[in-house]
Amino acid sequence: MALALSLSRQAIGLSDPNPRVGCVITDRAGRLLGAGHTQQAGGPHAEVMALRDARARGHDEAALAGAQVYVTLEPCAHHGRTPPCCEALAAAKVGRVHLALLDPNPLVAGKGRAHLEAAGIACELGLGAAEAREINIGFLSRMVRGRPHVRMKIAASLDGRTALPDGRSQWITGPGAREDGQWWRQRAGAILTGLGTVRDDDPRLDLRLPGIESPPLQPLRVIADSRLQTPATARILQSPGKVLLIHAGATSTTPWPEGVETLALPVGHPGDPRTGHPGDQPACHPGGQAPEPKVDLPALLAELGRRGINELHVEAGATLNGALLKAGLVDELLIYLAPALLGEGRGMAALGLLPELTAAPRFEWLETALVDGDLRLRLRRASLGY
Repeated sequence: MALALSLSRQAIGLSDPNPRVGCVITDRAGRLLGAGHTQQAGGPHAEVMALRDARARGHDEAALAGAQVYVTLEPCAHHGRTPPCCEALAAAKVGRVHLALLDPNPLVAGKGRAHLEAAGIACELGLGAAEAREINIGFLSRMVRGRPHVRMKIAASLDGRTALPDGRSQWITGPGAREDGQWWRQRAGAILTGLGTVRDDDPRLDLRLPGIESPPLQPLRVIADSRLQTPATARILQSPGKVLLIHAGATSTTPWPEGVETLALPVGHPGDPRTGHPGDQPACHPGGQAPEPKVDLPALLAELGRRGINELHVEAGATLNGALLKAGLVDELLIYLAPALLGEGRGMAALGLLPELTAAPRFEWLETALVDGDLRLRLRRASLGY
């Protein structure tokens, strides 16, 4: 199973929106017959790749009969762009299948295991489950909750500053931390930011992996921009990859570059619990006008789930960070702390004045690690439910 889990990690940045699955086939004595991992969407799944590998190595049907199979997620049981993997294993007459996790996809959800057992193939569940869950935590989130696993990345000083008062932030952390952050971007089907970050930093927010000129998948770049004020010349709107501009019913005559889509979502006003935006603005603007509507953040996550986004990587400023945190929409924090003190400056998240300590968003420690002189912290909500 350790080899199957290692193979499943090779599907990161490749198989989305499909899960990252690895499969290993051995004979009864434990000798390797074949191995593989899920390919790009529409391509063969891990089990089929492992069976092909076994046959390419010269192992015939007699050698596969009675074999041991180790797979990190329950084989699919439905006809999609590829045939069911449980049928391929059953046709090969393997002897036993070790499953790390059952697939919560309603189209599978135990049906793959049931098909194998109906064919007389014994199934064992749970080997490698914890690591398999981490590798596919976004897929599990989308299947169970209908929305992606949200990971918020922040680079800050020891005193929690992400920029100087005038917005200058390049570079608080070192090149090692920035390179490490690219590998976390690779896990994501989409990267979310806000208009403020686009204006202040003019980031590209594309995936740039060291030593890889053209990654197989570029995450969708998503901008929360309630009034469609993103400059058409912003670097984030340029290729490679596509951009989704989420607004709150605004109109614009801007000629957006190719590959940019605009989408209006249900709207809310500052303080509306649907939006998650801090309610620290006046009830009305001067003159009695209604406040500007804001992007409905839960609706945004639901929309990304419908689009097959498993993991959402957030790289935004204090306003959007605070809105997501106050709405309880952040599942994981990825924080890089530089060994420096900035004093006055911009904070990590605009949470406003909490009524009491119990209202503070709380997380549990996952990991601390030194990355080229900076400290990487990973934290997660105590109970995710998937």
